[in-house]
Amino acid sequence: MSNFQVKTPVAFLVFNRPDTTIRVFEEIRRARSPKLLVVADGPRADRPGEADKCKAVRAIIETVDWPCEVLKNYSDGNLGCKVRVSSGLDWVFEQVPEAIILEDDCLPHPTFFRFCEELLERYRDDERIGIISGDNFQFGKRRTQNSYYFSRYAHIWGWASWRRTWQKYDVEMKQWPTVRSAEWLSDIFQDRKLVKYWRNIVEAVFNNKIDTWDCQVNFACWINSTLNIMPNNNLVSNIGFGIDATHTTGRSQFSEMPAMEMQFPLVHPTMIIRDALADGKTEKGQFSKPTTTSRIKNKIKRLIS
Repeated sequence: MSNFQVKTPVAFLVFNRPDTTIRVFEEIRRARSPKLLVVADGPRADRPGEADKCKAVRAIIETVDWPCEVLKNYSDGNLGCKVRVSSGLDWVFEQVPEAIILEDDCLPHPTFFRFCEELLERYRDDERIGIISGDNFQFGKRRTQNSYYFSRYAHIWGWASWRRTWQKYDVEMKQWPTVRSAEWLSDIFQDRKLVKYWRNIVEAVFNNKIDTWDCQVNFACWINSTLNIMPNNNLVSNIGFGIDATHTTGRSQFSEMPAMEMQFPLVHPTMIIRDALADGKTEKGQFSKPTTTSRIKNKIKRLIS
């Protein structure tokens, strides 16, 4: 699979970590995408040495040595996770109709690129599908022998999507007050604990208590009833957990999960049905706890500290 050359544009989201950036960049180099769109945030004024780190990250991009059009969207100052990523992806999907997206700490298996590219083509005009994820948090459990399944969750540690999906994205989640007052989350999840969990998270993001952009991807999928594709084995390893991370600062079972080879030809599902059992495992492992307000607040505090 190492000889596969991706034709799809790759968007690379970077900031201040040259050590992880270079590792992800090497996999992008290996895939030899003909178009690389780089989104970079700027240094924070109150962080000594961060300007040098940002400069070192951007220097990595200058080492592109394959036939490739490089487009850059760099911020001089620090915009923060929410504004920088959302505005950067706005720009990406203004430039190209579809893209494979990697952050600077999401290390893909080489077959991740072919997986995304084939499914971008297969579901290009299928409005039922929102994004194609590269990660799998099922820890070996699978319901079928298919290469992937459908989920109501959008995982973004390495993913791909289309302009048509991003056009439904709203970083401010302006529909949230309507969803909240009409209790639409109860219709979406039909589980009291999940409703409570997501109501707290979405409310915190809506009120800018969490500086993030990814909750809004899930929210857009829910209110538009779109499903997302998850590979049946993990294709991306998050190598960014640690004190230098923005959000993933603590210990986690999801840190540096091995990225595994995807087998081709892909085995496609014959039906587009959400795998509720797989989603249930994700919900039990990730989204059911904390369920109390105090523990939610503690999680939020960790995320924004």
